[in-house]
Parts: sequence; C-alpha cells; structure tokens
Amino acid sequence: MATEAFTVRAESDIVHQLDFIAGALDRSRNYLVNQALREYLKTHAWQVEKVTQGIAAADRGELVDHDDVMREMEELIEQKSKGRA
Repeated sequence: MATEAFTVRAESDIVHQLDFIAGALDRSRNYLVNQALREYLKTHAWQVEKVTQGIAAADRGELVDHDDVMREMEELIEQKSKGRA
C-alpha cells in the first residue's frame, strides 16, 4: 500500500504517551498512529453511514410516531420490572 507523509501537531503529553506505548509494544510511533487513525476512521465512517441512512429514511417518510415509541419503551420497562419483582 502506498504511503504519504504528513505532519501533525500533538500535545506533549499525547506524544509522551505514544512514545511510552510504542516502546512497550516494540512498535514505531508511526505504526501506532496509523493503527489509531484506521480505528478512528472505521468508527466514524460507520457513524456517518448510519446517520446518512437515517436521514434518507426520514426523507422517504419512514418515521415512527413519538407516542408509539414511548408506548413500546413503557412496555419494555414494565416487562423488565416484572422480571425483577
């Protein structure tokens, strides 16, 4: 995979923590930053996709009435309460 260099400014404590973990794992700072970025992008891509899907569903009119949601939640709470009694 091709790589590209770029510069990032980070707070000193973050750099020190990064160096500590890199040393403990016998990995480079570069490796850890790439792993962290990969995880960050994966998480945020998932969130953006879900929000985009939700907006598209709302635009199509695929909505649930607030009262229906509240009624369902109240039923779930009641079921859970009975299970503990």
